[in-house]
Amino acid sequence: MPAICLETRRIEKPWGRHTLWPGFQNAPHGAAPVGEIWFEDPRGEEPELLVKYLFTSEKLSVQVHPDDAAARAAGYKRGKDEAWVVLAADPHATIGLGLREVMTRAEFDKAARNGSIEDEMSWRAVKPGDIFYSPAGTVHAIGAGITLVEVQQNVDLTYRLYDYGRPRELHLDAGIAVSDPVPYVAPFVPMEASAGRLIAADGPAFVLEHWSRSGEGRCECDGRPIWLVPLKGGGTIDGKPFEPGSVWLVEDDAELSLGPDSDVLVAYPGRGVIPHLWR
Repeated sequence: MPAICLETRRIEKPWGRHTLWPGFQNAPHGAAPVGEIWFEDPRGEEPELLVKYLFTSEKLSVQVHPDDAAARAAGYKRGKDEAWVVLAADPHATIGLGLREVMTRAEFDKAARNGSIEDEMSWRAVKPGDIFYSPAGTVHAIGAGITLVEVQQNVDLTYRLYDYGRPRELHLDAGIAVSDPVPYVAPFVPMEASAGRLIAADGPAFVLEHWSRSGEGRCECDGRPIWLVPLKGGGTIDGKPFEPGSVWLVEDDAELSLGPDSDVLVAYPGRGVIPHLWR
C-alpha cells in the first residue's frame, strides 16, 4: 500500500495563535486562535499514534495524562505518553516538566487544589531542537511562545490540574490520582544510531527518531506502522511531494527521496528501534 498523506484538523484553543507556522494557513483576523493541528487517517481509522503541531501564545494548563491501566479503567482504549520537538521558542520560553522536589500525596493534593501547583513545577528554558519524552503521570505544562511537534499515544484524554483562572473544567480528583508528584527524569538519553539518524526516544509507548540526511532509499517496516514528519527540506515519497506541513503514514515499504538539508521526524509504536529503517 502506498504511503498515506494524513488529513489535517485545526483545533481552536484560548492559548493558541493567529500566526501559525510555514506550511499552515494563518487563522483569519477576528477568528478564534488555533492552538493545535492534528493529523488524522483519512480512512477514518484510529491508529496507535497521533501527530500534532502546537502553537502557543499563553501557558497551557498544568495537566497530567493517565497510563494505559488507569485510562482503560476510565473507559479509554489507552493512556497517553507524549513527546515534544521544539521548532521555535521566544526568548525565555519555558516548559514545565515534573516538580521541583518530591511531594507527598497529601502535599500534592493541597497544591493542586489551592493553585500553588504552578509554583511547584520545574520550569525549564527551551530552544529549537529540544526534544522531551513525557511519560504518562508526568505533571507538565507547555509555556507561551512555543511552536512544537507533539507525538503521542492516540487518545484525547487530559486531566487539568490548574488553568490560571480560565473558565474551563478542572479534573482534580482524577488528575491527582494518576499524577507522579516527583521531579522529571528523562526516560531515555538520545543517541546517534548512524550518520544523520538520532534516536530521541525508545519506548515504552513509541520510538521517536530525528533524521538529518539526504538521498534515496526505501523505508522498510517491521510490521509496525511508521509516521514520517518532514520539518525542513523534503523530497518525494512513493513519487508524491514530501513537504513540511504534512505527515505521512507508512504501513508497508515506501520509496523515500530526501533533498539536501532535510530534517524528518520518524515515529512508530512500541519499544525497539528498527535497525535498517531506510536503506
